[in-house]
Amino acid sequence: MIVIVAPGQGSQKPGFLSPWLELPGVPERLAALGEAAGVDLVQHGTVSDADTIRDTLVAQPLIVAAGILALDALGESASLAGGVAGHSVGEITAAVAAGVLEAEDAMALVGERARAMADAAAETPTGMAAVLGADEAALEARLAELGLQPANYNGGGQIVVAGALDALAALAEAPPERARVIPLQTAGAFHTSYMAPAVERFRARAAATRASDPTTTLWTNRDGSAVASGTDFLDLVVGQVSSPVRWDRCTAAFQEAGVTGIVELAPAGALVGLAKRGLRGVPAVGITTPDDLPAAIRLLESGAAA
Repeated sequence: MIVIVAPGQGSQKPGFLSPWLELPGVPERLAALGEAAGVDLVQHGTVSDADTIRDTLVAQPLIVAAGILALDALGESASLAGGVAGHSVGEITAAVAAGVLEAEDAMALVGERARAMADAAAETPTGMAAVLGADEAALEARLAELGLQPANYNGGGQIVVAGALDALAALAEAPPERARVIPLQTAGAFHTSYMAPAVERFRARAAATRASDPTTTLWTNRDGSAVASGTDFLDLVVGQVSSPVRWDRCTAAFQEAGVTGIVELAPAGALVGLAKRGLRGVPAVGITTPDDLPAAIRLLESGAAA
């Protein structure tokens, strides 16, 4: 069984959509997706610099649009996947792959998510840091001491934490035994209680969004369980804004389902890297440019033939 996964914020790079715009119809498609989100994605996907596309308002729609372009290019091969999942904002991309959301509705949804989270982040100076190699219980105890919160349980010994900047600095100065702390360049403490102001605002937009039941297994970041309905997906994706991403549990769900391969949608890299640690020996293909599509299609077809 091959699983399609969709990355989250931080996976974008300057100019990464330029090769995609060489494909027939893609410039028009990207312009329409950008219009739905309220963002000029053609500009930001080709010529905007790293600081510009790091902005939450730009990054989230850009990442979801890139995943949709990759799904378009995979065509019918995407339907050969045995299930889909997305990391953080990638859950919205995954919902398109699973037939829960139409592409334009997904872009309108992510546009509002980005605006709501950016505004919440602006209320209080906060940040995030990746912690590598820590004992989970020891780290959680240290976080409680400092008033920090876990944001992403990524598996493979990586947990992203978030909170006040001085508390993050204190963690870096005195981390748990054998742990390494890497500051992340983010606008705020995403997936924590600091995002509470964004939740109700985003909920209102989600309530106005059309959603169908999944046509394939769609695993949720909340706990790695399968999403039962389109309505449940909208509830889950709203709650995810202020609660931790449990990618470790999604990975465990893949293993339980008998995953035999991973295809990461554009802009790929992060989830393929996590799969190398959490799903050792499982083939993985990351789609970064259209040149990666043949390998991804072969892997998807191998799963269908198995």
